[in-house]
Amino acid sequence: MSAREFALTKVVSRLSIALAALSSLLVFCWPLFIGSSNASESQVAQTVFILLMPMLLILLLVEFTTGEIGSKQLAILGVLIALNAVIRLLGAGTAGIETAFFLIIIGAYVFGSSFGFILGAGSIFVSGLLSGGVGPWLPFQMMAAGLVGLGAGALWRARGRIAQIAILIGYAIIAAFVYGALMTMWNWPFLAGLGTTLSFVPGASIASNLQRFVQYEILTGGLLWDLGRAITTSTLIALTAPALLTSLRRAANRAGITRRKGD
Repeated sequence: MSAREFALTKVVSRLSIALAALSSLLVFCWPLFIGSSNASESQVAQTVFILLMPMLLILLLVEFTTGEIGSKQLAILGVLIALNAVIRLLGAGTAGIETAFFLIIIGAYVFGSSFGFILGAGSIFVSGLLSGGVGPWLPFQMMAAGLVGLGAGALWRARGRIAQIAILIGYAIIAAFVYGALMTMWNWPFLAGLGTTLSFVPGASIASNLQRFVQYEILTGGLLWDLGRAITTSTLIALTAPALLTSLRRAANRAGITRRKGD
């Protein structure tokens, strides 16, 4: 492959990742851009699922075609998705205790953003099938977890294992609150109902509805739930990252993935 072709494949890959991220964020923020509250929870979820699955397939095909994810990386991706799907069953999200995100973050940090997006969305999907947790929330959980993986893949590669683990823990704390906010945002109009000071107001300005949303998060205890997720994820990263980073990087080398600066 020539230098020009290589540069073009990089541009195509990054563009596909950026579009996936932007599409996901816009879907979560749908209450801010509509002027009616007539949509039902199931209708919104069905629409998102119809959009999400082709997007995942297209992203996977683009990454495979451009060489960002090869056949060996695809095999590793499948193993990590299956493993994380089982690990997630140990937490079940009770009181904010989440066991799904530490492997998504570490895996994405080693293999990159596109790998992380597919790992996050795929593992949530499989775990939902295993646990019977299939409902209107599932496509949103998949997208939110995908965004967590996408962001982890873009983190700075510091020199030194301690610095890298500190970066992962810091990101895990932020990602836990962002994940919680996104999951509340899509369902907020249905949970809060209408006619209260915390309710979504169809047709109101984005700033006004955002203010109401923040008040809803604070007063309903959503931030405390997210704190539990942050503590669980950061603790699991602190305990497992030294061994997992070494193992996954060894697997990456065998799969022919070039280490990035700081690895």
